[in-house]
Amino acid sequence: MDTIYVTGHRNPDTDSIVSAMAYAALQNSLGERAYTAACLGRVSDETQAVLDRFKFKAPLLIENVRTQVSDLDFDTPPTLNAGVTISRAWQTIHKDGAHITTIPVVNEDGSLYGMLSSGDIAAYDMSSVRNPYIAGIPLYNLLSVIEGKLLNEAGQMVDSISGSVTIALPSSCKNLMLSDQNSIVICGDQPDMIQKAMETGVRCIIVCQSEVSEEVRSIKSESCLISTPFDAYRTVRLLCHALPVSRICKTNDLVCFHLDDYIDDVRETVLKSRFRCYPILNEDEQVVGTLSRFHLLRPRRKRVVLVDHNEMAQAVRGLEQAEILGIIDHHRLADIQTGSPIFVRNEPVGSTTTIVAGMYQDKGLMPSERMAGLMAAAILSDTVMFKSPTCTQRDIDTANRMARIANISLEDLGHMIFSASGGDNRSADELLMTDFKEFHIAGHDLGVSQITCTDSEHMLTRSGEFFDTMGRMKQEKHYDMMLLMLTDVLQEGTRLLYLGDDQSIQQAFNCKPEGGSVFLPHVMSRKKQVIPALSGLWG
Repeated sequence: MDTIYVTGHRNPDTDSIVSAMAYAALQNSLGERAYTAACLGRVSDETQAVLDRFKFKAPLLIENVRTQVSDLDFDTPPTLNAGVTISRAWQTIHKDGAHITTIPVVNEDGSLYGMLSSGDIAAYDMSSVRNPYIAGIPLYNLLSVIEGKLLNEAGQMVDSISGSVTIALPSSCKNLMLSDQNSIVICGDQPDMIQKAMETGVRCIIVCQSEVSEEVRSIKSESCLISTPFDAYRTVRLLCHALPVSRICKTNDLVCFHLDDYIDDVRETVLKSRFRCYPILNEDEQVVGTLSRFHLLRPRRKRVVLVDHNEMAQAVRGLEQAEILGIIDHHRLADIQTGSPIFVRNEPVGSTTTIVAGMYQDKGLMPSERMAGLMAAAILSDTVMFKSPTCTQRDIDTANRMARIANISLEDLGHMIFSASGGDNRSADELLMTDFKEFHIAGHDLGVSQITCTDSEHMLTRSGEFFDTMGRMKQEKHYDMMLLMLTDVLQEGTRLLYLGDDQSIQQAFNCKPEGGSVFLPHVMSRKKQVIPALSGLWG
C-alpha cells in the first residue's frame, strides 16, 4: 500500500505538526492504514516540549516529494548468480513465455555483477559456431546441462574442461585426428574410437546415447569419460551452454540507478545512454529490479494531504510532481492548483487542529487521552492562549473539550508551551527559521518570522543578532522586506523588528517606527493582522 504523506508547511509550528499527526491518526483509525504524518523542518523547542509532554515521537522528516525510482512500477525479474549456466539463464529468460529481455547477474551477496540479455546469448551462440574451442567449462555445469554421468575415476579429479570440440563420426578410427590432447571428443557406440581417444589422453570424451563396456571404462587414462542420453548435435550445442553466464554477460560501463534516485535525473541519464534496461539497487547495493524506458512514461506519483497551508511557497518541495489528495487549512486561499477535484476543508478558525478535531466528531471517533492533550496544546499554541484575534469560540470550546478528555489544565499547559520557546541556547538563525513564512503580495516579496514568548524584553537583548541575520536573509532571498514578530503572550502585543521601507510600516500599522522597531499593541497574529495590513497597503 502506497504511503500518503500528511504534511504541514515549511518551518513547522506546533499546530502544523499536530494537525498532521491527528489527521493521519484519524484516517488510519478508520481503516485506511496508509497515512503517515510528516514534517518539513526542524521541530521547534515548543513543539518538542509538547510532544514529550504527551509521549509522542516527532513525525517523519521529509525534504521533498519528488518522484523517485521507488515510485515506479519497475520490473522485478529473477536474478541469477554469476556461476549459473547459460542454459539455465536461457530457460529463465523464456520461462512460461515471459520473454524477459534482460536479467541481472549478481554476486552471492546480491550485489550487481553484470547484465545478461537474450541477445548476448544469441551472439555467443553464433560466435561458437566458428570457434570450436571451449575454455574452462566447470565439470558439474557440464554434467547438469547434458544430464551426463561420470564413467571413470579420472573424471573425479577434474574440475573444469577445455578443448576443441571434435565429433567422431562412425568411421575408421584411423581417420580421427587425435594428435592434440586438448580436445573434447563426442562419439557414439564406437569402442575403438573411445579407446584410441583415452590412450591419446584427450581432455574429455562424451559418449552419446550408448553404453560403455567395463573393459573400456577401466583403461588407465587421464581422460574424463562421460555418458549422455542426448545425440551428438544436441550435445555439441549444450556444451556451449554449460559455461557460466559470467563469461558472456556485460560487466563494463553499466548504468544503474538506486531506489532513492529522482526521476528527473534518471531521465537525463537514460537519454544519454544506449542501454534498454537498467538495474535498480537498494541502499545496500543489492539488485531489486530493472528499469526500462517505458517505465518513465507514466510514473506513479507520491500522494500528499496538505494541512495548515495552501501556498506553494510554504509547501513541501517537489509538490508539482505529487498528487494532492486534500487540503485542510484555516488560512486564505492561495496559489496551489490540482489536476483533478480534491477534498478541501478550509474554515475561519484559529487553529487547523480545531478543524481536525471537528472531523473526529463527524466520524463519531473520540481521540485518545494522549492525542487529545496534544490537540489541546496545538490550539493553545496557534491561538496564543486564546488571545489571538484569529481565535474563535469554537477554538475555545474544542480546546476545553480536548482538555477534559486528556484530564489536563489548559492554563498550566499554556504556560508550559510558551515557556519552552525562550531560545537562549539557540542561534538567531534557528530562532528566525522556527516559524518563518514567505509571502508574495502585489509584486512584493517578504519574509515574516514569528517568535511567541512570555518575555519579549529578554528576546530584544539579541536584537543585534536578529538584524544581522535578517539582513543576510533579505539579501540572499531578494526580499523587499524582512520582518520578525516578537509576540509576547503576557503583554498581549508584538514587538516588530523589520528591514525595509519605514513608510510602508508606518502606513500599514498607523505607527511611528524607530530604528527598525515598533511595538504593536494587541497584534498577535501574522495571518490576520500583519499580512492583511500589508496587503491592504500594497493591494
